[in-house]
Amino acid sequence: MTFKILVCGSQGQVAQALAESHLPDDISLTARGRPDLDLLDAASIRQSLTDIQPDLVVNAAAYTAVDQAETEIEAAHALNAAAPGELARQTAALGVPLIHLSTDYVFDGSKDAPYTEEDPVNPLGVYGRTKREGEIAVIEANPNSIVMRTAWVYSPFGKNFCKTMLRVSEQRDALGVVMNQLGNPTAAHDIASAIIAVSKTILVERQPVQHSIYHLSGTGEASWADFASAIFEHSASIGGPTAKVKRITSAEFPTPVKRPSNSRLDCRKLEQAYGIEMPHWRESMRACVNRLVETGAWKT
Repeated sequence: MTFKILVCGSQGQVAQALAESHLPDDISLTARGRPDLDLLDAASIRQSLTDIQPDLVVNAAAYTAVDQAETEIEAAHALNAAAPGELARQTAALGVPLIHLSTDYVFDGSKDAPYTEEDPVNPLGVYGRTKREGEIAVIEANPNSIVMRTAWVYSPFGKNFCKTMLRVSEQRDALGVVMNQLGNPTAAHDIASAIIAVSKTILVERQPVQHSIYHLSGTGEASWADFASAIFEHSASIGGPTAKVKRITSAEFPTPVKRPSNSRLDCRKLEQAYGIEMPHWRESMRACVNRLVETGAWKT
């Protein structure tokens, strides 16, 4: 028997990492995005569920333009809150488990230690607020759902910090990078591997879904400046682009939405529930930079 996973959203970093991940022989994966699957359209969701008849659904789609969300509140709410709620209701009606991805932005960053799932949330902007609304909608609508909060996601795909650092270094010898925001850099491929492992536990091993919110991020912490320095150090060692990092404060790099000064996530709950141990971010960063330099994909 082959179990079918439907991934909602085909262009995001995690969706693309899932699409090229090694799957167990008894699991197949189909990624669908617009126009084939429009999460803003309940009928489109229903049609995809009917066509594919998945055994498990992963929602990897989101409105992720953090600053832009402040002026596109309705669009952010539609994709981050309303759509996951509708997806959760429809999958629940079919008895299909749902894994939904969320974010560290549900926290305000004021805690001086890694956040656990039990810590109170306090989003600083529309993006974080709508993602929190999506978490609640999913958990309440589908009793076989799991919410995975992740942070500082990077990959060889799309727009992310790792690719931006390499690309911008081509134009500048030195870059100002924030040193007073801490987090856990997380490779999209590691997120994909964790999702597949949890899915295997649920589908192949037939373990009941441990319905809850979990944290899922890379092992080890860093500031953005630390992350950038490590990227450039490794890139230089393999003949890729590099630059000097000028360590600055967040006050010197203002953004429309304040970023959490602490985005570190405590992931012990997920490890205890599903045995997931994420690689250290430096190890995963090196693999990502190797691929970007070898393929030249950092230029796009």
